[in-house]
Amino acid sequence: MPKVKSNKEFAKELEKRTREFAVRIIRLSRALPNIPEGRVIRTQITKSGTSIGANYREANRARSKADFKNKIKICESETSETQYWLEVIVKLKWLSWRKVKCDYEECGELLAIFTSIGKK
Repeated sequence: MPKVKSNKEFAKELEKRTREFAVRIIRLSRALPNIPEGRVIRTQITKSGTSIGANYREANRARSKADFKNKIKICESETSETQYWLEVIVKLKWLSWRKVKCDYEECGELLAIFTSIGKK
């Protein structure tokens, strides 16, 4: 029978997961073309992709339930935006679907988690 995680264990694991995701997005952004448009999208995806974990960490230190919920909604929004930029990058053929697939799927999983947390 699988062990049920406490909220604190879950939060700690999700903080680690979002931090690792931020590192992967930064590494992915380095592969974008060094042209004006590429630099704009590099900045956008780096901001949104790293903001997820930073906002989740802040949510875990929220002063109230309302503050927590607001920060979770920000995480949800930033995750969705990151997924959008990955779609744009593939559409522009700057990176192949194969190269972004894992990050895109992780975005989908994180989005589902934050959406679920936000509904509680």
